[in-house]
Amino acid sequence: MADKAILYDSSKCTACKGCQVACKCWNDLPSPTGKNENVFSGSYQNPPDINGITRMIITLEEHDAPEGSLKPVAWAFNRRSCKHCADAGCVRVCPSGALSHDEETGFVRLERSKCIGCQYCSSACPFDVPRYEESGPLSQRTTVEKCTGCLDRVAEGMAPACVSTCQPNALRFGDRDEMIALAHERVAYLKERGFSDACVYGETEMGGLHVISVLKYGVEKHGEVVSPKMSPTVAMQEVMKPVTAIGTGLTVAGLAAMFALGVGYKRRTLAYNPDTQDTIDVNTGEVVKHGDGQDELSVKEHILENLPLGKGGRHE
Repeated sequence: MADKAILYDSSKCTACKGCQVACKCWNDLPSPTGKNENVFSGSYQNPPDINGITRMIITLEEHDAPEGSLKPVAWAFNRRSCKHCADAGCVRVCPSGALSHDEETGFVRLERSKCIGCQYCSSACPFDVPRYEESGPLSQRTTVEKCTGCLDRVAEGMAPACVSTCQPNALRFGDRDEMIALAHERVAYLKERGFSDACVYGETEMGGLHVISVLKYGVEKHGEVVSPKMSPTVAMQEVMKPVTAIGTGLTVAGLAAMFALGVGYKRRTLAYNPDTQDTIDVNTGEVVKHGDGQDELSVKEHILENLPLGKGGRHE
């Protein structure tokens, strides 16, 4: 199967938020039910950002309309969610395998049951996407939350839930190459009509995203990340992996060596007789040493002298 992608066209989006509702419904994600008691922030965007129970939102960036426009405001909408990077920092740093690439689609798969709550992925993502919520018995387990690409639906031949509900056809789903081609066609159309900053976003960023966007007013005005780069966290984590492996190997080797030295070791119970200046093995009565009672052997020498024949020891 060829890599898949979601195409988001900001020039067709009406910010109806039907996709947000569909995402909540299909993935059984809760929504706050209390009254909105907060003071109006000046934006109609709701919620303010993705969070532990919200995988995607439509963002609303408000700008002055171009000169000659019949509308006083230029709304730069955008779909904020996981971008499903081909070169995903979150996948690189995840130590438990909770995040991985789906071989059939190229999407970043999430298996929350494997998440250990380390939150490395959150710091590795240039788009600030992975969020965390408390779940499980007594809400004592913190696990990652993000868009899954509705892989359960895709496996059955359906489009992601957000795509299926989009009335103005601002969201589409299909082979990635096809979505990129449609995006370029749309950008060409917009530029012909005076939107000179219109662009395709996601074709090459982070090795190629699996969410391709048509940004009508350009990258910055839609609040998108300009030239996203791999977080330094990823490089640090990859440097530490071999160092940790070497340290672990040395520790295991050291423990193995100590175990080998200790095989067959039996501690003697010794007593010093000041009258005869003899050090005697209490169990056997054998004179171990004559003279000063101060023990002159090292710990290693004591171990070696008590090893059985064939393990490097010596017999008295």
